[in-house]
Amino acid sequence: MPEVGVGGGGPSGRGVVRVARLGGMTAQMMGRSAWGRAQVWRGQDPTRVREATSRANAATMRDTLGSLKGGAQKAGQLLSTIDSLLPAGDWRDAVDSLQESGSPVAFEVLEPVLARGLGPRWRARFSGDFVETPVASASLGQVYRATWADGREVAVKVQYPGVAAAVRADLTGLTWALRLAALVSPGMAAAPVARELRMRVEGELDYVAEGAAQARFASEFDGDPDIVVPAVVVATPTVLVTQWLGGTPLAAFAVTGSQAARDQAGVRFQRFALSAPARVGLLHADPHPGNFRVLADGRLGVLDFGAVVPMPGGLPPTFGHLISAMRSDDPAEVLRRLVLAGLVRPGADLDVVALMDFLGPFSDPARHEVFDFSPEWLQGQFAREHDPRNPDYAVALKLTIPPDQLMTHRVWLGIVGVLSRLRATVPVLPELRRWMVGID
Repeated sequence: MPEVGVGGGGPSGRGVVRVARLGGMTAQMMGRSAWGRAQVWRGQDPTRVREATSRANAATMRDTLGSLKGGAQKAGQLLSTIDSLLPAGDWRDAVDSLQESGSPVAFEVLEPVLARGLGPRWRARFSGDFVETPVASASLGQVYRATWADGREVAVKVQYPGVAAAVRADLTGLTWALRLAALVSPGMAAAPVARELRMRVEGELDYVAEGAAQARFASEFDGDPDIVVPAVVVATPTVLVTQWLGGTPLAAFAVTGSQAARDQAGVRFQRFALSAPARVGLLHADPHPGNFRVLADGRLGVLDFGAVVPMPGGLPPTFGHLISAMRSDDPAEVLRRLVLAGLVRPGADLDVVALMDFLGPFSDPARHEVFDFSPEWLQGQFAREHDPRNPDYAVALKLTIPPDQLMTHRVWLGIVGVLSRLRATVPVLPELRRWMVGID
């Protein structure tokens, strides 16, 4: 059975075991890579050795992160948000598998959580037998498909016992483990993932807060022709019951969907991301493909509202002014526009070129009425001198934009990553003008 809980007070007891397993994952990957180099030195075909090593290392990461649950598996899901962080092939397949499933935890471990959350007679709240086999085994909890007493098909998300402490132990080990993993796998930008994990995952442990956020989205998008958000049935700290949502996961749809269907999905995905702050007052801050489904009628279903950013009144005007300034490819003109919009702190020595590189994945599409997103284009953005995946916030802090708004950078990068994965052609500038103040 996968290990879930740890003792309190940091990485002691089972927490040390979790950190050791993360370190063991890294050591195993590094040892395998060293063995591969030795094989090449002995005359083995370099391409075949490299492919075999990459395939085995990807499987090791998938198996370790998936079995540990908690923050470790969440890191794998964050990697999948921007699949261009990883080398193509086995690595991307490995993190894709972490979006939808992992090794399940035995039902007897989770039944006490259901009893605490829904009451000792929790089975009476469902119609018929409760199927104890999960339909998904995720990073922080497990999901079951069931029928509520009133006949509605529902998803029942149950949090692993002790997962909060496990996440905190994982955060101790993930930073150095993933950094070391990056050394043996060229193309992996793992360091930003650990930082992002610390920012997001704590909020996702409170299912009451998640349920409240999802209820706001569901109410606003009720009857929407493009977007479906499942209604919340019951929310407790560790059990969340929502209406069931079927459909094809976006990661699979990116492979199987026609160009026209992927374009349509991209239009709806982008519109949801841009419009939600104005319509709901919240930004959905976990845009990995596993949280989105394409339904049979083409509408886009949205799941998982544990990570949201409050944005009352819509996207901040500073966003529009910043992107508008960045639409020029002349650093002097960009600086002039930033100063004119009041976005540069007085006396600040701003590295405009670095800022343009960091914001390139957003400003480049914003120069076009219609834009063709692709993994190749996004990889080109990551090849800039200042990699947008790993921004130096010291540069951005010379702007007058509040720090909490700057920290949504990776959310928007994830949104661009999904559009690129879909290879979607979508109208960009018209949608920005519709939902952002300050776009010229």
